[in-house]
Amino acid sequence: MKFTVGYQANDDLKEAVIENRGKITEIYFPWGGFTSGRGEDLDEYVAEGLGANLLLNGNCYGRHAQSRAFFNSIGDTVEELVGRYKLGSVTTTSPLIAKFLKVNFPSIEVRASINMEIGAIDGFEYIAEWFDSYYLRREYNYYLSKLKAAKKWCEENGKKLYLLANSGCMNFCSAHNFHDNLVAHQHEIAEMDNAYDFRGICHGFFSKQQNKRSMLRHSNFIRPEDVGLYEGLCDGMKLATRTNRSPGDVLRAYCRGHYSANI
Repeated sequence: MKFTVGYQANDDLKEAVIENRGKITEIYFPWGGFTSGRGEDLDEYVAEGLGANLLLNGNCYGRHAQSRAFFNSIGDTVEELVGRYKLGSVTTTSPLIAKFLKVNFPSIEVRASINMEIGAIDGFEYIAEWFDSYYLRREYNYYLSKLKAAKKWCEENGKKLYLLANSGCMNFCSAHNFHDNLVAHQHEIAEMDNAYDFRGICHGFFSKQQNKRSMLRHSNFIRPEDVGLYEGLCDGMKLATRTNRSPGDVLRAYCRGHYSANI
């Protein structure tokens, strides 16, 4: 299995990436708000033959979502990253961004974000004109029939299929879209005198002992030990390592195919 790995400025992650570069296809990252080491890190990753994937996967862009200035900025950014890091793909939630990229940067692979929650072939077909690859809705990671059908459609239509291996979200979370919108506006929210802190409803739900017993039923987490079961069912797996406290350990566990502690 090949993995796409989330960037963060972390020496142990960098070491793990270099150690396992044969199993990693690309590094994905947002642009803007990075720590100062990003340029050197990305140069090293590209020099090792890894691809670069830009995240434009915000759930809300507010009043800028259709503005000419917004798309001019995207164009300038993508052009810069193609030149600097050989940018090969962009992951987005916006059909308009996808359309803009296919018109102006036809060689870039445009990938439908996991945040779009596409769980049916119809969802693939609706946006097939502008997207080259898709993340399948995380809730269907355990559904073999849906995985097979999605991969078959993608192969027949010249598309690629990806899965998110280690999501921290519960299945069919009632507050998922609300939470994604908070993340999209996090800088504005941080400037306010806020009455409540919101870390997701999962923390409260699993703080109750009776709910911990049914954790697997609420999960879509693919264990490192089970990655081999997905060979041939997807073109790669995304590892959520951008904000993880031990991203190197996560990456090594999936590349080895096992972990003997609490992953």
